[in-house]
Amino acid sequence: MLTVDSSLPKPQPAPSLKKRLVHIVRALTKPLYGLYELRLEREVRAASLPQHIGLILDGNRRFAKALGLDGKLGYDFGVDKAHEVLGWCLELGIPAATIWVLSTDNVTKRDPSEVKHLMHLFEREARNLAKDPRIHNNHVRVRAIGRHDLFPEDVLASLRDLETATEHYDGMLLNIAVGYGGREEIVDAVKNLLSSGAKNGETLEQIAQNLTPELIGQHLYTAGIPDPDFIIRTSGEVRLGGFLLWQSAYSEYYFCDAYWPDFRRIDFLRALRAYSAREIRLGQ
Repeated sequence: MLTVDSSLPKPQPAPSLKKRLVHIVRALTKPLYGLYELRLEREVRAASLPQHIGLILDGNRRFAKALGLDGKLGYDFGVDKAHEVLGWCLELGIPAATIWVLSTDNVTKRDPSEVKHLMHLFEREARNLAKDPRIHNNHVRVRAIGRHDLFPEDVLASLRDLETATEHYDGMLLNIAVGYGGREEIVDAVKNLLSSGAKNGETLEQIAQNLTPELIGQHLYTAGIPDPDFIIRTSGEVRLGGFLLWQSAYSEYYFCDAYWPDFRRIDFLRALRAYSAREIRLGQ
């Protein structure tokens, strides 16, 4: 009687012709893709680059769900991508970048388990950035901007330590907008302006008479640095969602369909090429 050893691996079906063709096409186009990226980089380096880039990191949860994963795990992929994009900015010599990683609404309206996961990521990554050789070798100054009164103490401590470790640097400026909302920022700026005027003995009428856009700008979270001239949002959403409302009055916008974790260097270079091709009118 013929017996079959069930411990032996079962033969696997041969890959379909369609799958084999896909692999062949990818292998053949990879060099072309690399050449295209090199060409894009040459074009971008020869053009006018933005001095301050704003990045809205959107699509993390949808990216994870598309892979069949828990939505909150998308933020882990998003953190890795943020490190990549920081490297791209350093390579190109971008002087300043502001990345929006968490809104004020997210802190209060998202599922508590998701917010807890995010807080863990912020604490961990702030510690990692404080030790990152790229930060110190390139003299990157890091600031956390937003409302942090609802953050756990360990997260606040890690953010403070990161700011302290880089506060004397004069290279690239990296703003991490966490617990951030554009309307809240403007409200906080006006509150600080009124409080400062009161401390100087000014009456409410005097403060109102002296009020100018420049004066309000001096009390924003981003005071002291140029407004963003270019803002990129991923995930295909065509809106700002409250990001740098005051500062973005004259910004150029670029909306990319890729989810944030899927945002490639070639997407970044395409965005910069699009920026360099525009005629900057500053509101005219």
